[in-house]
Amino acid sequence: MKIEKLTAMALERVDFDRYLLASAVGKRANEIANGAAPLVAMDPKVDKFTDIALVEIAEGKIIIVHEE
Repeated sequence: MKIEKLTAMALERVDFDRYLLASAVGKRANEIANGAAPLVAMDPKVDKFTDIALVEIAEGKIIIVHEE
């Protein structure tokens, strides 16, 4: 799937809050970089950590709660 479509799907899951999505992707990518297992069928040795995190969010594997 193209990155643009994944981004659109992920944005929809966070009510189109780009900053919340960027923060969530960054935090999850950091977790994966530090050894967390991906929740999707992607290889951290091949794929970028941020791409894996974006796919996890787009597919609903990670739920992001907006705190106010």
